[in-house]
Amino acid sequence: MKINRINKIEWNPGNLLYPLPAVMVSCGSSPEEYNIITISWTGTINTNPPMVYISVRPERHSYEIIKKNKEFVINLTTEKLAFATDFNGVKSGRDIDKFKESMLTPVPARKINTVLIGESPVNIECKVTQIIPLGSHDMFIAEVVNIDVDENLIDTKTKTLRLDKANLLAYSHGFYYILGKRKGRFGWSVKKKKK
Repeated sequence: MKINRINKIEWNPGNLLYPLPAVMVSCGSSPEEYNIITISWTGTINTNPPMVYISVRPERHSYEIIKKNKEFVINLTTEKLAFATDFNGVKSGRDIDKFKESMLTPVPARKINTVLIGESPVNIECKVTQIIPLGSHDMFIAEVVNIDVDENLIDTKTKTLRLDKANLLAYSHGFYYILGKRKGRFGWSVKKKKK
């Protein structure tokens, strides 16, 4: 069978798996070391135990901090945190106090020896289990040891997490976007209708 490639052009091989979460990763075991790095190369990799990854260039200031302490927090970002998210992605913690300059609040994490970002609606506390050198980036694989959630995102009637209320920020090919309206629940397209 011949495949018709109408309206398709060949593109350079690269990373076009978008959109991605735009997160701020906080790290450091003492106030002098606290830092924030904006990351989009991140994701979920396992359910039991819950595990995530971040990929960081070795030349980034946060790289050595995370490698040494083996702990970090993934802080989800929102429309209100868009400036801070961008700022912490282009400025270096070698030169400035990123918490102070981006007007964010360092809050002690509950289960690890670092800080989370108080203004973030969801903070994912992580312990590094493995570091894999990949080329331009090293992947930090980590177990999720705790999650802190803004109480305003909990529906008190149903006791469910309502991330759709957070106005989460996403990254797509050089631009930031606010996540839009909900289309359906997982499995909604094949769910049998009740009679």
